[in-house]
Amino acid sequence: MDGEEEKLPKGVLRHLEPNEQVLFRIRKKMSLEKPKWLIVTDSRIIYLDEKVFGRYDLKAIPYQKLEQVTVRLGIMSSEFIIEGEENITLKLGWMNKEEARKAINAIKDALNAIAIEPVSIEVNKGMTSETWILKKPKEFITRTMPAYQSAPRREEESDPMEQLKKLKELYDMGIINQEEYEEKRKKLLEKI
Repeated sequence: MDGEEEKLPKGVLRHLEPNEQVLFRIRKKMSLEKPKWLIVTDSRIIYLDEKVFGRYDLKAIPYQKLEQVTVRLGIMSSEFIIEGEENITLKLGWMNKEEARKAINAIKDALNAIAIEPVSIEVNKGMTSETWILKKPKEFITRTMPAYQSAPRREEESDPMEQLKKLKELYDMGIINQEEYEEKRKKLLEKI
């Protein structure tokens, strides 16, 4: 990451699911271009390429559709390739070695947290380069809660006190700014 924690852009916030947690993010600004983002959440990988005038390109690959992540680390540059089903491929050449290593480890940890079988990882280290290949298990069965256990969660979410706690967590993590926090907090306090 770039020194200090960066707030997520509105393009990403707009597309996050209500309970989706951001586990890792990289923001890279190259020359005069708007920043590019790679965000690893607990359920998918998101790539955002910001454009001028509020425009952006966003691609998201849920872990269920992820097939392979390949990172080629060279002396001068790295290439990060994320491949998914339906011919989805993301090629990112703007990460440095350390960012690429952290990103692939974050993806591996997120997959291992929800997969029954561990994710396989292959590392080929040469004299001047290194290649990491992460492959999702053939049978990707996730650890999920049975449907009958989701009802209490809806009751919690309708509880303004629980919503206030979650809102504070989002603010503390830097996902929402102070203005958004205060606006939503006032609405929740009116419900109490």
